[in-house]
Amino acid sequence: MEIILYVSAAVAAIAFLVLVIFLTKVLTSLQATLDSVARTLTGLESQMQGITLETTQLLHKTNTLAEDLQHKSENLNSVVDAVKDVGTSISSFNSSVQKVSNKVQAEIDNNQERISQIVQWSNVALEIRDKWKARSKQAAPSPAERAELERIELETDDLPKKRFLRSRS
Repeated sequence: MEIILYVSAAVAAIAFLVLVIFLTKVLTSLQATLDSVARTLTGLESQMQGITLETTQLLHKTNTLAEDLQHKSENLNSVVDAVKDVGTSISSFNSSVQKVSNKVQAEIDNNQERISQIVQWSNVALEIRDKWKARSKQAAPSPAERAELERIELETDDLPKKRFLRSRS
């Protein structure tokens, strides 16, 4: 019975040895896996730092663009307000022109008789002027007659001077 005890102790020792060997293999494999995970995490950490830096830069650019967009939007609001004011001014101007046009039309309607008389008198005046011009052209002397008239005027113009000078001597 003692042998059984020794054999069982030997079997237990062998089983423990096998257990230790397998545990060593598992722990060695686990160590290799953990080393690989550590290397991956180190690479991932450096990549995350790069991503974090790029994300920070992108966030700053986004904030700058948002501020610029806000500024331009405010400027555009002032332009829209100015255009709105111009539209209001044009509308007021159109309204004023319409009122004046309506008043002028009403006055024309009220004074239609007077206007027609003025037009008739204007036509008569133009006809008289045309006839006067036609007569003036008919009565105008020819260049030869005009030269003769000028010569006579010069001769008669000198006579009073000669008489004046004779009377003084």
